[in-house]
Amino acid sequence: MTHEIAYLILIFGLMVIPRVMQRFRIPAPLTSFALGMVAAVFLGSFIHDTTLTLLATMGISSLFLFAGLEIDLDDFGRGKWHLLAHILGRSATLTALVYLAMHYFGFSWQVAALMALAVVTPSTGFILDTLPSLDVSSDERYWVRIKAVSGELFALLVLFVVLQSDSVETLAWSSAALVAMIVGLPLLFIGLGKTVIPYARGSEFSLLMMVGIVSAYLTYQLGVYYLVGAFLAGFIARLLKKRMPLLASDGNLHAIQMFASFFVPFYFFYKGMSVPSGALTLEALGMGLALTVVALPSRVGFMWLQRRFVKGESAMSSLRVAAALTPTLIFTLVLATILRERFHVSDTIYGALLMYAGLSTMLPSVLMSKAADFDLLHTDEQPPEPTTPTSP
Repeated sequence: MTHEIAYLILIFGLMVIPRVMQRFRIPAPLTSFALGMVAAVFLGSFIHDTTLTLLATMGISSLFLFAGLEIDLDDFGRGKWHLLAHILGRSATLTALVYLAMHYFGFSWQVAALMALAVVTPSTGFILDTLPSLDVSSDERYWVRIKAVSGELFALLVLFVVLQSDSVETLAWSSAALVAMIVGLPLLFIGLGKTVIPYARGSEFSLLMMVGIVSAYLTYQLGVYYLVGAFLAGFIARLLKKRMPLLASDGNLHAIQMFASFFVPFYFFYKGMSVPSGALTLEALGMGLALTVVALPSRVGFMWLQRRFVKGESAMSSLRVAAALTPTLIFTLVLATILRERFHVSDTIYGALLMYAGLSTMLPSVLMSKAADFDLLHTDEQPPEPTTPTSP
């Protein structure tokens, strides 16, 4: 089989098979991940293919670029006090989990912090794209969206500090580099808006993708993975919407969705091929199930109590919001990879985190009355009603 044919089969499989499995309420990324694990058995050397690595990088970068573009600061003003309580609760939860992991399991504070983030941080890009397929009201959808976004912003900040905390000097230099990016990205966007876009209509999408991928690469070189830079580029583009309306327009946002929907499956396939055999043992399975049994009800219960007694929602409404916020697949997968590659945690722990991520991602489709299809191209728009021609 030639290299070209192998890639054609891979593209066909990743575009078709996960969509077919969605009818059984299996999220498409989980199917792509499983296909990667199967492919690793027969095509183990394929994981070192540079093209596949590039496709996977573009997938994760475009997904977090989209997540950054989805942020609307006006939304935060409406529920700022509830969000503040949410962040304070999240901080207390993380602190407690870090203490438990250090005191009872002997992890370093960095490993403990990353594991805590992997367990409690919702995957915003995922959640935003599943909302149209979940049985939630418009108000519940609003709270799910802003809680997911605020939780991920908080997690990205903690992630940056943890990964750059080897020394005060490292943290200072990395912080300065990140501040330089925050200052430089708006200037870059504005410069491109003045020198390129007026003379190349329709180039907003390609320029936005270029800046997002370059930003992702820069933060990867800083040691904080691709997602921070891509998210930051999308967020800054959103902030510039009034000054550069075409940059973060609805059309551009939809184009980023389409781009991500094609490349994200390659990321999950690539990560599935990277799963070591030690992560597939009965011990890893048992640890993952135990983590799920403890963590998922705790997360849902904590959020349910917060919504029920702080905001005064009904029991079912609180449960729907809590359940919709459970998927952690992307964030857990990213952090599990960092823990394994940088901090050398055991394959058993890596496998347990993967098991937890998969089960937490399945929960909304189990609890909601409508299947969660995790389709990045899902839209709320309904087809127009057919019109009956009138007689002259």
